[in-house]
Formats: sequence, C-alpha cells, structure tokens
Amino acid sequence: MLTPQGLKGKQYRVTGNAYPRLGRPPKKSRKVIAALAALLALALIGLGGVQLYDIFRGKDKNASAQACAAPSGKPLAAPTAGATPGAPAASGAPGAPVDPHAVPAPSAVTVNVYNATTKAGLAGRTADELKKRGFTIGKVGNAPAELDKKVPGTAQVIAGPTGAAAGTLVGSQIAGAAVTADARTDTSVDFVIGDSYNALLDETQAAAALALAIKPSPTPSATGSC
Repeated sequence: MLTPQGLKGKQYRVTGNAYPRLGRPPKKSRKVIAALAALLALALIGLGGVQLYDIFRGKDKNASAQACAAPSGKPLAAPTAGATPGAPAASGAPGAPVDPHAVPAPSAVTVNVYNATTKAGLAGRTADELKKRGFTIGKVGNAPAELDKKVPGTAQVIAGPTGAAAGTLVGSQIAGAAVTADARTDTSVDFVIGDSYNALLDETQAAAALALAIKPSPTPSATGSC
C-alpha cells in the first residue's frame, strides 16, 4: 500500500506498473490570484502617484500663498481734488506714499483745530499742545455741522492736494487718526477731534508714528497673480 504525497492520507493499491495521477491546481484559481495581485499592484502605483502630485501641488500653493501674503503696504490716502471741503474723501480714493523729504517742519503747517464732541474745551487744549510742538495754529472752535458729533474715532485729519505731507505730519500726532482729503487749494490742515480722543501721543511716539507712515512699502517680487 502506498500513500502518494498530495492525496491527503488516502491509500491506494498499486497494481501493475501504473500510479495514480496527481492533478495540478485548477487553472481558474491561478488566474484569479494573478488578477488580484495585478489589481493590488495597480492600486499601490495609483496611490503613490496621487500622493506625489499632492506634495508638489502643496509646495506650489504654499509658495503662492506666501507671495500673496507679502506685505504690500497701504499708504495714507493722498488728498484728492473734487471732494467737498471739510468732508472726508470717498472710500477707495487713490493713495500715494508720502515722500519723506517732502514732510514740512511743524512751523510750516497751519492747523485748524475743531471739536466734534460734546466735551467742552478740547479744541483749545489741543491747539495749545500742537502750538508747543511748533505748529502754527489757525482757527479753533466747534466742528462744522457736517462733522459735528460725527467723528467716532480719535480724530479726523483733513488736507488738500498740496497738503498731503502736512496731513501725514499732523495725523502722526494722534493714534488712530483718519487722514482724508478735500479740495482746498492751500496747505492748511484741519484737526477734528472725535469721540474717542483723550490726548495727543507724546513727542517720541509721534516721531515713531511719522517714521512708520512715510516708510517705503516693500513690493512682492513673486510672479503670477494672487
């Protein structure tokens, strides 16, 4: 009695010179296994390709985002002709950086000080402080009707086309001042005190604010649109 390998323990009687034939695994099973292996390989290749694509795209997006996020610098609004005297310039009016060499000395700037709040005496006290800093004081009093009790911030500084640099100088004397434009033809500046006003910056702080206001803005060198 013989038990040929692969016949799961079954015993066969061998007669004559013939042996039982051992069959190979079915061809269908081999084909299924090969097909599954090929599909798995294709899936792994596809996943790797997607990951590489995302990696390179991610670098591209990060570079673009950094280029778009580079500080562009928003200069103070330059005075614009055609606005109503004493009223703020229209939103979105074109602006231009102030030339540091064009900033006048305080003594060359005439400042009109107006009080747009309900607190009495602010215009006079502020005018005195500005005078101590070398500014030439013009009119002092209550704000005109179009601005009276309509300045919610610390102050509104108004200048004409030829007084842009003077407006920047006066605006640097107070934190949070809005510098706007009207159509006046001289270089005088209106300093209109708002509801949030407490006091002028000290002279050191004002000098730092002026330096920041006239500092040239860096321009991004990256190509492409954001």
